[in-house]
Amino acid sequence: MRTSTTIRAALASALLALAGCGAPTVPDFTYFRLPRPQPLELATAPLFAEPLVVDAFGADGLYADQALIYALDPGAQQLRQYHYQLWTDPPTRVLQRRLIALLRESKIARQVTDELPASTPAIRISGIILRFDRVPATTGGWNAVVALKLRADGRDGQPLVDDYYRAEQAASGNDIKSTVDAYGAALDRIYAQFHADLRRHGDAGHG
Repeated sequence: MRTSTTIRAALASALLALAGCGAPTVPDFTYFRLPRPQPLELATAPLFAEPLVVDAFGADGLYADQALIYALDPGAQQLRQYHYQLWTDPPTRVLQRRLIALLRESKIARQVTDELPASTPAIRISGIILRFDRVPATTGGWNAVVALKLRADGRDGQPLVDDYYRAEQAASGNDIKSTVDAYGAALDRIYAQFHADLRRHGDAGHG
């Protein structure tokens, strides 16, 4: 009787071991950061007397999530999320922080921050992510496509800049890291254009 019980226990252990061997391996999550940005044109003196406040960007649907997004077709009519390839933070925060850092380094204003009391006179910048896609190219490879709506309101609440910006950058390879680098290059072009638009409205006495 004891031998029979021992055999059954051994068989059960063997079956469990076989079941474990057959279980699929869960892939590791990979988190991506954008590459370091290209600096914006440096101001010799602040162009705005008021501080600049850059709010967290807005986004709807897929673009509010942390997962990288890819298109199934060159026209990007069908989109999917990667399951294990993620940004380190939601794009709404990643793009906000990148713009804050660039504007600070450009010295366009004495202060560039993410938050000030509503009663404080300031230039307030907001953004909406319209596209942030990894798109297959018709000739092969991948493109990073970025589209943003960016707005800067003066301290009187009137818009100084209110426009749509789009950039597309070919990735240097087929791996996701190459597309992430292409995202960075596309954002550099958009932010440089927005910065130029903002500079045209800047002077130390603007109100």
